[in-house]
Amino acid sequence: MMETFTCDNCGASFPVSERREFSGEFFCPTCLEEETLLCSRCGSRIWPDDNAGTDDTPLCSDCYHRYYTSCERCGALLSNSDVYYESDDDDAPALCYDCFQRTASGKCIIHDYYYKPEPVFYGSGPRYFGVELEIDEGGEDAQNASQILALANDTCESRIYCKHDGSLHDGFEIVTHPMSLDYHLHQMPWAAICKEAVSLGYSSHQARTCGLHVHVSRKAFGETEAQQDLCIARILYFFEKHWEELLKFSRRTQRQLEQWAARYGFKEQPMEILDHAKKGYHGGRYTCVNLTNPSTIEFRIFRGTLKYNTLIATLQLVNRICDMALCLSDDELKSVSWTTFVSGCQNPELVQYLKERRLYVNEPVETEVEI
Repeated sequence: MMETFTCDNCGASFPVSERREFSGEFFCPTCLEEETLLCSRCGSRIWPDDNAGTDDTPLCSDCYHRYYTSCERCGALLSNSDVYYESDDDDAPALCYDCFQRTASGKCIIHDYYYKPEPVFYGSGPRYFGVELEIDEGGEDAQNASQILALANDTCESRIYCKHDGSLHDGFEIVTHPMSLDYHLHQMPWAAICKEAVSLGYSSHQARTCGLHVHVSRKAFGETEAQQDLCIARILYFFEKHWEELLKFSRRTQRQLEQWAARYGFKEQPMEILDHAKKGYHGGRYTCVNLTNPSTIEFRIFRGTLKYNTLIATLQLVNRICDMALCLSDDELKSVSWTTFVSGCQNPELVQYLKERRLYVNEPVETEVEI
């Protein structure tokens, strides 16, 4: 009679010739392969919980400490020959190549996506605008980012910073600290930043991967949450009522908006849309007006641009929408047509852009190519 054994893992019986022992337990060949790993460096068998490497590169503890380390910024597994350092200091962090490229002279230039410094407020509040401008196709390059940062920042002021964004192919995100609209218009060197980014080979509109996101401080709509909600509800109503015009203004395609800035859906009353957004909608932050941030609401509908007039016109449009949400009642806002809305726009950059997009009451004008 053939001698058998019972696998300690699956409980089935197998010929003794198929018995495999590991760490004091007996396995059938299949369970041994499924329940354990082989170190990719030395070939020794280990439990999954003892894997010091990754799923793709399992490692025993000894091989990890002798031949590998991890990037101290992103956690990626690195062989010792693939490590980069910010400086020659003994305590300099070990970095992967991508994270090293986001640094220069030991100073972080392109921060991680989740980087969020303490905000510095510029200009007079309480209505502050924070801009996130994504640029692509010119490299996630620390030197390029340094040149752009130098245009806006100096030894006394830090107006912008740069961040990694995984949705971009080969670029980064330019983020401002909160600023009043007047500060954006007259003290923030947007024209120079756009020009420099283009000269370095970046695009935004044409890249098809980029957005232009505008954060507005919630305190701009009132001191209490109830006051803020009334205004935010009107903003959502305005977006739903004039969706087709705002889609045209945004330069996005309908498919892009469905992916990155979806609408909530029209309802008869502003507060009904806000209630739906808070309770029944599960789009998270990928909505036309993102409400998930505790201190701001984020207008995400706009496509990226390196054309100065378009960028400024976008800020002016957001400001005009905020004005209406603050100044009009629900019934007054509901009666406002798009023609009435644009006829009240006075800012020259906004009027120019509305004409370019054939959204103004007067004759359209020729437009330059978006960048």
